Amino acid sequence: MHVVILAEFAAASGGAEKVAVESARGLAEAGAEVTFIQAVAGPADPLLTHPRLTRITLDLPDVWSLPAWRAAASGIWNGEAAARLAGALDALPRPANCLHLHQWTRAFSPAVLPVLLGRGLPLVLTLHDYALTCPNGVFYRFDRSEPCALTPLSGACLAAACDPKSRRHKLVRVGRAAALRLATGRAELDVIHVCDASRARMEAMRPGLSLRHHRIDNPVRVEQRAPAEPARGDAVVYVGRLTPEKGADLVAEAAQRAGLPALFVGAGLLEARLRAAGAEVLGWKSPAEVETILRRRARAVCAPSRWFETGPLTIYEALAQGLPVVASRRSGAAEKVIDGQTGFVVEPEPEALVRAFDALKDDARTAQLGRAAYENYWQAPLTLAGHARSLLALYRELGDASRLRQCGIMSPIETAQPS
Repeated sequence: MHVVILAEFAAASGGAEKVAVESARGLAEAGAEVTFIQAVAGPADPLLTHPRLTRITLDLPDVWSLPAWRAAASGIWNGEAAARLAGALDALPRPANCLHLHQWTRAFSPAVLPVLLGRGLPLVLTLHDYALTCPNGVFYRFDRSEPCALTPLSGACLAAACDPKSRRHKLVRVGRAAALRLATGRAELDVIHVCDASRARMEAMRPGLSLRHHRIDNPVRVEQRAPAEPARGDAVVYVGRLTPEKGADLVAEAAQRAGLPALFVGAGLLEARLRAAGAEVLGWKSPAEVETILRRRARAVCAPSRWFETGPLTIYEALAQGLPVVASRRSGAAEKVIDGQTGFVVEPEPEALVRAFDALKDDARTAQLGRAAYENYWQAPLTLAGHARSLLALYRELGDASRLRQCGIMSPIETAQPS
């Protein structure tokens, strides 16, 4: 089987790129031939070096590097991206069996969807966020600091000043969302959800697109080692972008009130504010460095997302190390945390976090939570090999459905009512 993975970057600067790269590697290790098409020129993760893996760079600019007017136009419809992608697909030495798109908002734009859909091949989109339906991509009201309950592209949605940057940015994102609906037309899109909450939310929404929903966990590249010793840790650790919607400020406030140090690995809008409040901020670190920091310093890992985050991967990685997790109830990855046994699932509010952090000051309780986290995770680990097997099974199922469709026969996967 020849699978084409499409992502805008080939090195991890966030969860979507990380999953795209690791999926490509896992598929190659499982015996598939993989072509990784990278939209924006830049470094490539060493994981993309494999005998059955080929990388193609389209050398497109990141829209955030362009002048405002050009960035707006390219974000809504990047004809050059469509042309370069079509040329790359035409030049493949062997026809693809399946196309898998992970990202499209930073360079590809909706313009690439007609190119992909027009190939007549199974096309899969992994939903790392909600950009397929929501203009700002996260179902979050940045003007109100709360999740959004509006219907995407409804009158109320169009009027809302919900964008994290400005109303002008909102107009561009609305234009992009409208272009996306035009680009997909009446096509039924096969989408992969990485958490149950994402699937339930999207299935209930009826977003103006025809979607078939599939559920596959993200992979976690953590080798099984002796569990960490969280009771020896000195800090509550946060890993990720330091932004309000991800709740970095909540960790700092709750840790201070609970009398525990807070340690931040990452960067973002809140970095200066956190440093000014006396928090320890280390900046971005490599995956190996993050693992070392967690095992040496973490009493628990906290992911207090205010938005309906589909991840984050740090929750899974912490559990695999044997570290308790304090997760927001709004986070999709919280479904892997057993409240009171492997960590705490709480509302993203200071009072709830303070109660969880207070419990973590008890060494015996923290050690117990860590042991349970480790044992529960490794009973059903989210391995790269298991992820690849699930993807290959889906690709084959979709390929069989495509062949039946060409014969005028509906397959079981297509008889399910799309949303």
